[in-house]
Amino acid sequence: MGEHEARGWIRSDETAKQMLSRVLGDRAFLLLPPLHRVPLRAGNVVEITGSSPTAKTQILIQAAITCILPKTWNGVHYGGLEKLVLFLDLDCRFDVLRLSDMLKNRLLEAYRIGNGAWWQLEESNVKTQDKSKIVYDEELYVSCMKRFLYLRCYDSLELLSTLKVLFYTLHYRIRLQEACGSQVGVLMIDSIGAFHWTDRLSSSLALDKNNRKSLSLTNVVETIVQEMKKLMQVHSLVVIATKATIYEEKYPTNENNRNISSHSDLFGNPSSKAQQPPFREFMPSSWQAFVTHKIFIRKSDDHHKSLGQQNLSAYLLEWLQPQLSSIDRFIVDDVSKLSHLQVLL
Repeated sequence: MGEHEARGWIRSDETAKQMLSRVLGDRAFLLLPPLHRVPLRAGNVVEITGSSPTAKTQILIQAAITCILPKTWNGVHYGGLEKLVLFLDLDCRFDVLRLSDMLKNRLLEAYRIGNGAWWQLEESNVKTQDKSKIVYDEELYVSCMKRFLYLRCYDSLELLSTLKVLFYTLHYRIRLQEACGSQVGVLMIDSIGAFHWTDRLSSSLALDKNNRKSLSLTNVVETIVQEMKKLMQVHSLVVIATKATIYEEKYPTNENNRNISSHSDLFGNPSSKAQQPPFREFMPSSWQAFVTHKIFIRKSDDHHKSLGQQNLSAYLLEWLQPQLSSIDRFIVDDVSKLSHLQVLL
């Protein structure tokens, strides 16, 4: 970094009045199904829990695309939020090509709806095997991808250092990128419990008392939560984190049985879901207190048949906090698109 760039980084980005108007002026927003039940606003922390695989990362990608897309572009409605997304990959299995393909599909779908007559004519002139080559708006695609910041961490200490660096440099990084939006929208973490067992092992191997305190699982998670809170004070953002279950309680996954269980929980057993989640919690209390919204996803015993007569896995999504009576059923089709099928009451 040269002297000029260093001075630009040190120089203040905004006044206190500008920061307060930015942080306090954000409105609540809704994401696409299946995360459409509860409006989210800056300061909310959403935890999506489920066994592997239950399409948790897929939900993050779809939510990220909604954030980085604009609301409108050249007269076409895309329904996006035009905000920046920070994606912290702790699972180290994120596929950027899947993000790219899903974004292109959303662009083509919105463009087809906005230009129905022209699209049907254009599509009829393209061979079936070449339909994937139908041109999308390249400028819009690049603009959206610039709003997606991807970071990969391999352990808790690297995650902690990344959050510290973001606190001091994020505003400068936003200014360096063209057309990337004026503020951060969502901080996504996939998955927050990825380092649980290595942190537990590290704390058990630390023989010195002082080192034991610095390496303890509880202490590390508390520090991570503190850094996230500092970041959220400066940048108005929503945190969405996935978490894989270690032990899962036996829960009926068939829709009819699940409905009966849900109704008995709501009317016959007042102590059920809110106090006893359908999985064993392993994250420290500091993280649990940090979370404001909880979602639980499980596989359904029922399958959905696509147009090609292919059986696709169906999933059930349930809001545990705030506790809602409705349960959403969705699938992931062959183009990695989440399809919201129905609401189970």
